[in-house]
Parts: sequence; C-alpha cells; structure tokens
Amino acid sequence: MKMVASPLDESFENPPIDGTLDLHSFDPRDLDELIPVYIEECLAHGIYNLRIVHGKGRGVQRRRVHAILKRLPEVASFEPGGMGGGQWGATLVTLHKKGATD
Repeated sequence: MKMVASPLDESFENPPIDGTLDLHSFDPRDLDELIPVYIEECLAHGIYNLRIVHGKGRGVQRRRVHAILKRLPEVASFEPGGMGGGQWGATLVTLHKKGATD
C-alpha cells in the first residue's frame, strides 16, 4: 500500500492510503501539509469518501481540520462523523471526482 510522501517528522509512520486518516499520532503543526497530501493520495487511488479522526476534546483540532478542508478545492463537502462515523471526534469528507465539474 502506498504511503504519503510528506515532510513529517521521521519518527512517525506515514499513514496508509485507505480513506481514514487518524491524526492522533501527528504533530498539529503538520496538518496544513499532511491533510492536502493525504487527499491527493486518496484521489490518486480513487478514494472519494474519507474519514479524518481528530478526536473530541475541546474542538480545537476539529476546527483546524475544518478550516483546512474549507480552502481545498478537492473537497466537495464535509460533516461531523455522526453515529457510527466517530460522531464529533471525526469528520466525514467527500471529494470531487477527478475531472468532475461543479
């Protein structure tokens, strides 16, 4: 399985490209670069529905993830995980299919 090529701290293993990105093991400073790279890898693998696990806590990480997603043109929509999807501890993301127009 292809791994994300990113400038993350070498002590962290790069996540598998399977549509679920668990941010618990990553430094929050890396999210601005990690999330777009992961999304590009998912698109390259034909994965258009993602789940980003950011945790519940006070919502700081969730708000940061949502701010990043809002500025990425590849993102068609996103919403809280809901029942069975991680509730407010995860965000479900739908990507635009390559070549699709709005």
